[in-house]
Amino acid sequence: MKNLIFIAFLVITGLAPAQTNFENGMSKAFELWEAGKWDEAENMFERIAKAEEDEWLPNYYIAQMNSLKSWNEKDETVLKAQLDKAQRHLDIAMSKSEDNAEIMIMQAQVYTNWVAYDGATYGMKYAGKVTELYAKALELAPTNPRAAFCKADWGMGSARYFGKDTTPFCKDIEASIELFDTFKPKSDFHPNWGKKRAEQVLAACKE
Repeated sequence: MKNLIFIAFLVITGLAPAQTNFENGMSKAFELWEAGKWDEAENMFERIAKAEEDEWLPNYYIAQMNSLKSWNEKDETVLKAQLDKAQRHLDIAMSKSEDNAEIMIMQAQVYTNWVAYDGATYGMKYAGKVTELYAKALELAPTNPRAAFCKADWGMGSARYFGKDTTPFCKDIEASIELFDTFKPKSDFHPNWGKKRAEQVLAACKE
């Protein structure tokens, strides 16, 4: 029995440093990001991703950072480099965590980056995929506020593009905010973004 306890202790203590390194690294990366040091934060996430081969979160955040940088990018060469990098890391994240609603949502965001940049060129290619991804994410995680909000926001944008009434989507936006209020991420490092944007969209609905 003493030997079993000792072996168990060795296993636990052997895992602890790796877990601590991951948590410390992720905390540092978020601190850099919040301080506006995007390049340093992205480099930190890349180092964590290489060191922690089973963790999908670092790859996810590299993809998110490159998606966020691309929203207002006008240079197609820069845009392509950023979104290609986002896609590479999303592919890695998907290989580490299948049927993951958060990764699907981020994949839809990257496709939307392309559509937002040039709807005439990329709309036909990606619009249907975005709709499918949000629907699947919401099916996998019905209480995920990002799935609910992004699906409604995408629907609203599509309706606006085709000159249709966007009002019906306002109720869905409002419902997503209720989900944000009750949502609890699995850890401090799991995705927990979107509420402020949802509130902005809802405020626009009421204007």
